[in-house]
Amino acid sequence: MAAPHDPLTPRPGSSRRSALGLLLAGPLVAGCSSMQSGWNSITSNLPWQDSPPPGPSGPPQQPSSVGSGQVKVGLILPLSGQGNAGVAAQSMKNAAEMALAEFQNPNIQLLVKDDAGTPQGAQQGAQQALDEGAEIILGPLFAQSVPPAAQLTRAKNVPVIAFSTDSSVAGRGVYLLSFLPESDVNRIIDYAAGTGKRSFAALLPDNAYGGVVEAAFKQAVGRRGGRIVAFEKYGADRTGPARNVAQALGSADALFMADDGDSLAAAADSLVTSGANLKRVQLLGTGLWDSPRVFNSASLQGGLYAAPDPSGFRSFAGRYSNKYGQQPVRTATLAYDAVALVAALARTQGGQRFSSDVLLNSSGFAGIDGLFRFRNDGTNERGLAVMKVASGGGQAVAGSPKSFAT
Repeated sequence: MAAPHDPLTPRPGSSRRSALGLLLAGPLVAGCSSMQSGWNSITSNLPWQDSPPPGPSGPPQQPSSVGSGQVKVGLILPLSGQGNAGVAAQSMKNAAEMALAEFQNPNIQLLVKDDAGTPQGAQQGAQQALDEGAEIILGPLFAQSVPPAAQLTRAKNVPVIAFSTDSSVAGRGVYLLSFLPESDVNRIIDYAAGTGKRSFAALLPDNAYGGVVEAAFKQAVGRRGGRIVAFEKYGADRTGPARNVAQALGSADALFMADDGDSLAAAADSLVTSGANLKRVQLLGTGLWDSPRVFNSASLQGGLYAAPDPSGFRSFAGRYSNKYGQQPVRTATLAYDAVALVAALARTQGGQRFSSDVLLNSSGFAGIDGLFRFRNDGTNERGLAVMKVASGGGQAVAGSPKSFAT
C-alpha cells in the first residue's frame, strides 16, 4: 500500500471517525438509533427498492444544489416518490448533505435531482446534471431507473455510482454502491469453509432474492471445494421442502437459509417439525438475519450470518439524529459514503479523480459500513463481519477485515 497522501481531517471539535482520509492507491477511511430495523431493513425492502410503487411520471422538481465547490456532482433520488421511496430518498439526501457538512471546505457542489421514482425522471435528471457540468452521477436508487440515466452518461464518459441492489444494471461506467446479497453469501460461506465445513444444505425462498443468493451460494461452495447435499426452495407452503432438507441433514455439517425475520423463523420451525435437529448443524445466513424475530427464535440460536459491523451505523445514526431529529433509513449510509468518496477523490486525485483506474482501486475504500471496493463489472465487494444469533441480538464472532485479499 502506498504512503498516505493529503489525508482529510475532521472539522475542529468533531469527535467522530467520519472524515474521509485518502491513501494514494489505497483505502479511504470514513466515519463509520439503535439498529432498530437494522440490516434487515436494507434487504427486506428489495421489492420496493428496485421496483418502486406506482407514482407520477412527470418531470423532476425544480433543480437545487448543495455546496459551492468547483467539482459538480449529480445526485439523483426519488424525492417525490410514493411511500418508502420518498422516505428513503429524503433520508439519503440528508445524509449526503451531512457528509458535505462534516468535511473541511469540500470542493464539491451537489446538483440534486428528483426522478420521482421513474425511469423517465431519472433520464431527465441525468440530462439536467450533465448540462450543468456534472463530472459524476450519484444514484439513481431504483434498478429500472439506472439504464436510462446511464445511456446519457456513457455518451459523455461520465461515471455513475448507483444505489440499486440489482447487479444486472452494473457495468460500463456504472458502479453499484449498495448492499448486494452476493457479498453476504460469499463472506459466510468463506467463513464456514475456513472452520472446516464442507457439506452444505440450503433452504431458500422461491423469489427474486432467493434466486440471487442461490446463484451466489452455489458458486461460493464450489469455489471453496465444498459439496451441496440438499437444496430446496419454498413458496407459501414450506412443508415439503423443509421435510426434504430435514431428511438430508444427517450428511450435512452446515445449513444455509436466507429470508427475512418472520419467514426465516417459520422455515426453521418447519424444519424442526419435520424432525431436523438444528443444534447438530451449523446454521448460516445473510444480513436479513439481523432481526428481533430471528434473535427471539429458539430454533435459530447460534446461527451465523454476515453483515456490516453495527458500530459504524450506530455512530452515524447518532450524529444524524442530533442533526435532523429523527433516525435515518438504513440505506442513508450509502449516500453519505458516496459523497464522502467523491469529496476525497476531488481533493486528492486531480484531473483523474473519477477515472476508472481510481474508482477500481483494488485496495478499496473504508466507509461507514466497513471496507468496500468496486469490481470491474461495476458490482462491489464489502468487508463484512460474521455475527452470531443470540437472544440479546447479534454478537460478533469475526470482525470486518482491515484490508482486502488481492
